[in-house]
Amino acid sequence: MDAFWGRLALQQRVLPVYRTPFLEALASACAGGLSVFAGQPLPQEQITSAGALQAAQFAKARNRNFLHPGSPLYQCWQDGLLDWLEGWQPDALVVEANPRYHSTPQAVRWMHDRGRPVLGWGLGAPPLHGPLASWRQHSRQKFLRSLDGLIAYSQRGAEEYHRLGMPLERIFVAPNAAAPRPVSLPPPRPQVFLEAPAVLFVGRLQQRKRIDNLLQACASLPAERQPRLWIVGDGPARQELEALAERLYPQAEFKGALYGVELEAYFTQADLFVLPGTGGLAVQQAMSRGLPVIAAEGDGTQDDLVRPANGWRIPANDWQALKLALQEALADPARLRRMGAESYRIVAEEANIEVMVAAFLRALKAVAPVVKL
Repeated sequence: MDAFWGRLALQQRVLPVYRTPFLEALASACAGGLSVFAGQPLPQEQITSAGALQAAQFAKARNRNFLHPGSPLYQCWQDGLLDWLEGWQPDALVVEANPRYHSTPQAVRWMHDRGRPVLGWGLGAPPLHGPLASWRQHSRQKFLRSLDGLIAYSQRGAEEYHRLGMPLERIFVAPNAAAPRPVSLPPPRPQVFLEAPAVLFVGRLQQRKRIDNLLQACASLPAERQPRLWIVGDGPARQELEALAERLYPQAEFKGALYGVELEAYFTQADLFVLPGTGGLAVQQAMSRGLPVIAAEGDGTQDDLVRPANGWRIPANDWQALKLALQEALADPARLRRMGAESYRIVAEEANIEVMVAAFLRALKAVAPVVKL
């Protein structure tokens, strides 16, 4: 893999713990090193944030938040941003492509005043609705135009940036990966179900994950098709979901938060992975174990992962669509195995941390091509 010749700086509002393997790999590909600037999430966001990095420097910001990040009118200011840039003196900067962070334009100007490039990194730019949508759209376009290039999480995100006027040659796609390329083959699975098939969910137990839809969908299947349902994870909605399962689908098993070999055992024994709500990079873990996937459509990050050859994408918050997908998936175990093999191929070849780092390096080469002597 090629390396970036200089010192790289990367700004984030917060640093989730799942992002650290990518940042460590990116730091190893920067000849001058990597420094990351990020603050703490709000308590109600329930984001597990990283406390330190090994290969990269970690500069901790103080986030000043106005409203909640879920609000269309949310704003954030990060204290210490320019001091961090002055101390690190990066040759290139990557920022979150989010115009609601009002300190970021200062960082963009600081870099450009010194002839150094800035890349934005984000989900995309879906249509805006709600309060002040026209003003927010203008702010978004103004901010994106100030950047030298954009790195999108998905092809859909890249298309949204292009529709806002960013030239295609300045847009790069880095698949949103949380796991490295798999180093071992997926576990062998029989071509028939030797017992009731096992459906697996892994993630935080909160409302937006829509585990209620999964319980409802499983309960509505014919009795002879109802699967074993393993729900791995913990969170604020656990007690409520366990009570709902007792009424709707008592055979559901809540396993709690599992890691390492304990979690691996469930990936190995499962027949199908289901992500009924938004978020959830555990999809890639499941695919690397050779599992087909049912995933709700969200911000586009699942579009490049879940395809007809390896799974089903369903409308968000539609338990009946989830039921139909489950019914189809569990009707043909041999087909499920073929789809699982395709899942493994996708994460091995197209969507892993190594591919993500390579996309960042291509973007950096495009905007900062001259090697400093």
